[in-house]
Amino acid sequence: MTPLALLRHADTAWSVEGRIQGRTDLPLLKNIFLSLPDACRGMRIVTSPLARCVQTAALLGAPDAARDPRLAEMDWGRWEGESLAALRKRHGDEMRVNEARGLDFTPLGGESPRALLARLRTWLRDVAQEGVPTLAVTHRGVIRAILAEASGWDMCTSPPAKLDWGAAHLFLLDERGRPSVERLNVK
Repeated sequence: MTPLALLRHADTAWSVEGRIQGRTDLPLLKNIFLSLPDACRGMRIVTSPLARCVQTAALLGAPDAARDPRLAEMDWGRWEGESLAALRKRHGDEMRVNEARGLDFTPLGGESPRALLARLRTWLRDVAQEGVPTLAVTHRGVIRAILAEASGWDMCTSPPAKLDWGAAHLFLLDERGRPSVERLNVK
């Protein structure tokens, strides 16, 4: 089993405002200080290519961390920059029906969590085959998708656990790259 830790990037202006970032490439806020949880020390660090993740990896002492495009956030299409509350108000029943589709929820012009998972499965297999304990600095959507894969959550209901976005989430990968939850919300 290969240890895998997932850590969401530090805050940007949009994340503080509750706006959907998706692939919009925003920098981190200034004066952010981070430290690695003990459980992640000594792990290889990889990152999404989006600036907020690359900058977070640098703050963790890995300015040259490998970047993998498969770790990029879900594409929210024309809804990037919006808040979920505004989308729900504007689209009403249509939005409720779309959200009830769980893994097949699809933002206008964007990608579904299921499509994101298809992209992530190849990355998970690669990490498992390498067998190197890995910390990925990534995004909320990526972490939720891997949690769905690990737990069988179809995203039609509340998540199986409340995730702390300032903590690391630990998984184990089997030889095929299938994740299982080891421990969530590790500070």
